[in-house]
Amino acid sequence: MSMAETAVPSAEARASGSSFYTAMRVLPRDKRDAMFEIYSFCRAVDDIADDGGPRPQRRAALAEWRNWINALADGKPAPAGLDHLAEAIRNFDLERDDFLAVIDGMEMDVEADIRAPDYATLDLYCDRVASAVGRLSVRVFGVPRAEGIDLAHHLGRAFQLTNILRDLDEDAEVGRLYLPREAQQAAGITTSDPKAALASPNLGKACAPIIDMAKQYFATAAAIMARCPRQSVKAPRLMGEVYRSILAGVEARGFAPPRERVRVPKHRVLLAVLRHGLF
Repeated sequence: MSMAETAVPSAEARASGSSFYTAMRVLPRDKRDAMFEIYSFCRAVDDIADDGGPRPQRRAALAEWRNWINALADGKPAPAGLDHLAEAIRNFDLERDDFLAVIDGMEMDVEADIRAPDYATLDLYCDRVASAVGRLSVRVFGVPRAEGIDLAHHLGRAFQLTNILRDLDEDAEVGRLYLPREAQQAAGITTSDPKAALASPNLGKACAPIIDMAKQYFATAAAIMARCPRQSVKAPRLMGEVYRSILAGVEARGFAPPRERVRVPKHRVLLAVLRHGLF
């Protein structure tokens, strides 16, 4: 059995646990299947970055994915287990560079545990691990090209900043701290040690500007979607609704310990589905 077969056992099964699963399910069959393949790819490379194994081994695994993506983009026969991803690439003209950007983002985590990056490094990371996924997704959704690139830029960053705020404790457990250095220093936090930073009584002050950034990205994304054909933005509207609820929950909960993980109740997702007329 090839690594591809073990890395991608079932695209829909991998997607079923995602916050985006409902949004993917509302798409027509061909688009839904393509989104499952994109998500499955992202999960596969993310698992490599996060598995905690030896760094050389993880680098080699990501390099193999890079080779597979280049082969698929060149129209070569798909490695075993990646036939459906190859089909999605062909059907929706998905860009090689966007897949490779996602791998580049995972390599940032593999090279060294990210701790208190500066704003520029954090923005690059967000572009690679989130906005690049958005650039793939908007091709599937059918968002007009220019608006799609802008939407991926803003919504991807909104999602990733929300993830960072929600997952502070989980990231600290594996030695990572994505809160930007400048925001921490402005709040009087001088350490880059994840657990020490999270123990600071000033953590909320360090998170406040990141919350504001995420809100602005969400607002700009909403304005972009308002200019797009309604059918093309049904899925990203629902995704945005779910993640804005997560951000609101994180802000309402605050950052004093103990910090319970914020989840979106299923009824909130259903209300969002009904609000946007997705069925």
